[in-house]
Amino acid sequence: MIKHLMSLTVALLLLGSQACRSAYAVEGLVAVASKYSVKETLDNLEVSLKGNGATIFARVDHAANGATVGLPLRPTELLIFGNPIAGTALMQAQQTIGIDLPLKVLAYEDQAGQVWLAYNDPEWFAARHALKPESGKAVAIMAASLKAATAKAAGAP
Repeated sequence: MIKHLMSLTVALLLLGSQACRSAYAVEGLVAVASKYSVKETLDNLEVSLKGNGATIFARVDHAANGATVGLPLRPTELLIFGNPIAGTALMQAQQTIGIDLPLKVLAYEDQAGQVWLAYNDPEWFAARHALKPESGKAVAIMAASLKAATAKAAGAP
């Protein structure tokens, strides 16, 4: 059973890394290529977010956690962060959006050695939770902030 799940996971990761920009965009996932290592990329993102007033709630090193149980994984780290002003306003509009908040950005190295930052597009989860048009400005600001912060962290021009 575990062997089957691992094979399925590997297959999905391979498929995802090869089609990251096009396939995931349809599903609401934004991916940004980074010129840095996973650790450096997430360090850059954390500094940028803190500088913009975000609260960092957690940083999860999935590869290190997998290693503790003998399961190898290429570098993969998750940063969980938010801003109570923006997030609470969206939850006041539709509480179920709390399942997608706080925000998360995943940094990972694909099979070819390319490092990526991936995150849920705020426009996607706003549609998922049927936010009213009044929330549009807040969602657009959140989306623009994430785009800018991830591009900067990844070393995009």
